[in-house]
Amino acid sequence: MRLYRSKFKEKFSETLKAVLPILGIVLLLCFTIAPVPSGIIMTFLTGAVMLIAGMLFFNVGVEISMTPMGERVGTIMTKTKNVFLVILISFAMGFVITISEPDLQVLAQQVPAVPNLVLIVAVALGVGLFLVVAILRMLFGIPLSYLLMVLYVAVFALAFFVPEDFLAISFDSGGVTTGPMTVPFIMAFGIGVSAIRSDKHAADDSFGLVALCSVGPILAVLILGLLFKPGQGEATNEALILVEDTVSMAKLFLEEIPHYLKEMLISLLPIVVCFGIIQLFAREINKHSLIKIGIGLVYTYIGLVLFLTGVNVGFMPAGNYLGQTIASLDYAWIIIPIGMIIGYFIVMAEPAVFVLTRQVEELTSGAISAKAMGLSLSIGVACSVGLAMIRVLTGISILWFLVPGYFVALILAFFVPKIFTAIAFDSGGVASGPMTATFLLPFAMGACQSVGGNIITDAFGIVAMVAMTPLITIQVMGVIYKVKEKNLHKIAGGGAATAAQNYGDMEIIEL
Repeated sequence: MRLYRSKFKEKFSETLKAVLPILGIVLLLCFTIAPVPSGIIMTFLTGAVMLIAGMLFFNVGVEISMTPMGERVGTIMTKTKNVFLVILISFAMGFVITISEPDLQVLAQQVPAVPNLVLIVAVALGVGLFLVVAILRMLFGIPLSYLLMVLYVAVFALAFFVPEDFLAISFDSGGVTTGPMTVPFIMAFGIGVSAIRSDKHAADDSFGLVALCSVGPILAVLILGLLFKPGQGEATNEALILVEDTVSMAKLFLEEIPHYLKEMLISLLPIVVCFGIIQLFAREINKHSLIKIGIGLVYTYIGLVLFLTGVNVGFMPAGNYLGQTIASLDYAWIIIPIGMIIGYFIVMAEPAVFVLTRQVEELTSGAISAKAMGLSLSIGVACSVGLAMIRVLTGISILWFLVPGYFVALILAFFVPKIFTAIAFDSGGVASGPMTATFLLPFAMGACQSVGGNIITDAFGIVAMVAMTPLITIQVMGVIYKVKEKNLHKIAGGGAATAAQNYGDMEIIEL
């Protein structure tokens, strides 16, 4: 019990540091240049309280349940040394986890030209297939940079033949489907698989699963774009629900909670069932550990319900209204720096970001610190949102940003240490989670509506932009490391450089 209490205390401090800055920025805007109705402020503040509580439970739950589950499944699976079984289980896990990802349901509703079930199954097949590719890459030691180069060349080649309506949503799908359900399990899964390897590159190769799993949804939706031929999309903003008093607000939240209780139960159940079946045959986990995992799953469930209710009911209206109000000002350009500031802070409120930064720090023995990772992600997302706001104001095609952005990221992959490339491409999928989908996307949609743009082609794509820039910023961190490593070699005459190969001596990453 004392262990859980200390974990809650630690996570509570981290959660407040992540959420309070974005809360302060929104309130500052509301009381200065972007006045909003009191009902929206009330729901936003209530949503913020639920978000804090949800992140607290989620982060504790993931640490004591999802992470050990993923690691055990990965280790058990690869110990069999049966390649066919590895492929079968990897595909099944990728497919099942993606089907249960709540953000995928939201994505499906944004593509009216494709039946929801068709899109969900196609995306899940894409993730399942690329999880198999990712696991085989780890087992056979295939360089991630070469694989990413081939895949993204195929993605952009296909993109030029797809209707414009599908472009932004296709690239958004890569970030959306690697959400709070998928990331913790898949990352831990990779660590479990790499644990059976004893070579010096095993730690490097434990990252990269999220990166490859993000490609599957993009290709799946692009292919659907070739099969379905819609007219120019006419997305509309849903009418904002303005509550008149506290009773109406309470009723609004209470009506939504049962929906998320059911949705999260459906999301967690397939993972629990798959884990249970594997445990039934392997019997490698003792009773005490199973009880601990069970408690963690309850925490994870409670956390996700609170988090998703808070952000969907409280944050979406605030983001949409703020976007509308700021973009309608005489100096609408100010939405670019405001968006960058919001982007800088909002990424640290993403649940999966906590998981990624902590696992990176632990796996590299503190060499790549969570603080340095967080700073790199914040800078990357700030740039992303700034570029996305430029798109909203000007209507420039998303390919003018994504093609050069991915070109730079892929070229950098050949000049930085392998682990930085893997972490960078994982970070892209992790950074674009539910906070992006429920605050930044409505923010962009509201702004697009005010300036008279096309929501499908101009507002959508912000998730893709958020997923792109961390690929560059984190690899730039790798370039800095490489330069300092060379300096160490010159100063110490080679001795210190050998020690620097050990992740524990990579003091450079403290930035």
